[in-house]
This record gives sequence, C-alpha cells and structure tokens, in this order.
Amino acid sequence: MPSQKRSTGQTDRKRFPDGFRVLQGRQEFITYLEHSSIRVWPSERAGRFDMHVHSAVEIILPSQGTSIYRLSDEEYHVEPGEILIIPSNKLHELVEREGIIRYLILFEPGPLFSLLDMQQAYQVTQHVIYLHDQSEVHVQVDKLLHQLVDCYFQHKPMWNTQCYSYLLQVYALLAREYVQNAEPVADKAYRSIDAEIMNMAVNYLDEHFVEDVPLEKVAAFAGYSKYYFSRAFKNYFGVSFYDYLLVRRLNKAVDLLIHTDKSIGSVAEEAGFGSIATFNRIFRKHKNCTPTKYRGIYSDSILKETIS
Repeated sequence: MPSQKRSTGQTDRKRFPDGFRVLQGRQEFITYLEHSSIRVWPSERAGRFDMHVHSAVEIILPSQGTSIYRLSDEEYHVEPGEILIIPSNKLHELVEREGIIRYLILFEPGPLFSLLDMQQAYQVTQHVIYLHDQSEVHVQVDKLLHQLVDCYFQHKPMWNTQCYSYLLQVYALLAREYVQNAEPVADKAYRSIDAEIMNMAVNYLDEHFVEDVPLEKVAAFAGYSKYYFSRAFKNYFGVSFYDYLLVRRLNKAVDLLIHTDKSIGSVAEEAGFGSIATFNRIFRKHKNCTPTKYRGIYSDSILKETIS
C-alpha cells in the first residue's frame, strides 16, 4: 500500500477481507471480526506503512523477501524464518519490497497479560523481541505461530480462543526464558512474602477491582503495611499496584464499550472509575482516543454493519 500524507485530524479507512485499517494521524485503530480480537494479515505485495502506533501487539512472519521495521531508535531487517514482535503502543514503520511473502499477526494483549504469572514477566512484554538464532525457543515459537495462522484461516468454532491459546504458549516460553535469565532483584527482602499470600491478594483485587479498593485495604487483607505491600507487589508481579488496578478497569471498560450499548457514564461506573471526567481523561491517555470514538470504531454492531 503506497504511503500517504495525512493531517493530524484526518481519518483514513482501508478495507480488508477481515476488517479495515483506520488511521488518524499516526494513531492506528485495528479492527477485527465480530467477537474477536486477533487478526492475521497475509501479503504478497510490496508496501510501506509510515510511522504509526496501535494498541495491538504486532508479530511478523516472513517466508520470502525482507521486511524492514524502523522504530524510533532501532532498525530490523527481518528475513524468512525470523520473527519480530513489536509490543503495543510502540511507534514503528514497515517497508516491504517486491517479492515479499509474509503473515502479520495483530492482537489485543489484554486477555494474555491479565494472567497472574504473566505479571511476573511483565517487562518481557514491553520490549521488542527479535528471534533469529534458531534456538530451541525460536523454533518452538515459530511452530506455534504457524499453528495460530492455520487456526485463524480455518475459522472453526472457538477459533479466537484457540488462537489465543497458541499465543499463551508463545508468551509462556518467552516469559520463562526471561525469568531464567533475569538478574536477581536487588531488594530481596521484598520478595520474602509468601507467593500464596500475594496470589490471594491479587485474587481479592480481581474480585473487587470495580469497587473502591485502596492500597491500604488490600495490604490489610494481606496482613502487611501499605508501604511494605506496595514494594512487594511491584517486585513480585513486575507492575505497580495502581497500574495493575488501572489495567483491570480499562479492560473491563473496553469490554463494555464493545459488547454493550450502555452509556459512557454507566461504563465508567461499572468499570470502577470514580467519575466520567476521570474515566475520559485516563481512557484518552491510554487508548489515544475518547471512549465514544473507541466504541464507534470497535463496537460489535459497527463492525458487523461495516464488514458485511
């Protein structure tokens, strides 16, 4: 697809068989089939996708030719058999010349990264991953991703869940590798809290995140001071208490925006945000658009009408 210049406020839509590409300036809103949040995009044509950013994770699997990714501070020439994983909200450009054959996998990461043990390897999900050494992990990840591609195009019942099961295995492999090779945490005193207690605390948070659940309350539930518990939570799960709480609430809000027609005020309340103003401000900061616009792009009813 040829490169195009756009003004910051201009919205451009490009249709594809399984959705459409929506751009506003550099912000891309990737759309999917109804009741799904993963898309596999094959291509055998040269194209250039200027610098853009999106909430989806992007994985490229070239089988012929070279895919060139340019990021703000890095450049990758991805050859056949190699794999490049771009985390969500990472500004990047893709250039592909004649002779390219590749699959592009895009998916929303929320369903994966809400799992408890994935929080322990949070950092691995925030960096570009380039697999090119034919290591055991590389070979296994390549096999799983090609199984995902086959599953996607077969579109059998529960295909979206099955595709995510392959992604879960991919990230389990990558996270295990990361955890094994990670440097020891310097502040080991804060890792002394029993794993069972930490998991109980997070389970409590998962059950009550739409309520008023201040740090002090969850720390008291775990039996520790809020300062000690806060440090222990960050060291144990790799993400702060408040960031974890925010992600849970945003994921809930997204689900309500897409799959219901409830008012924005009701969505904010049911997702645990104190006010519509707070919800709008936080949502815009993390999703780069308002809740109303997000619903207009991603809601089941809009997608069904647009793709049909």
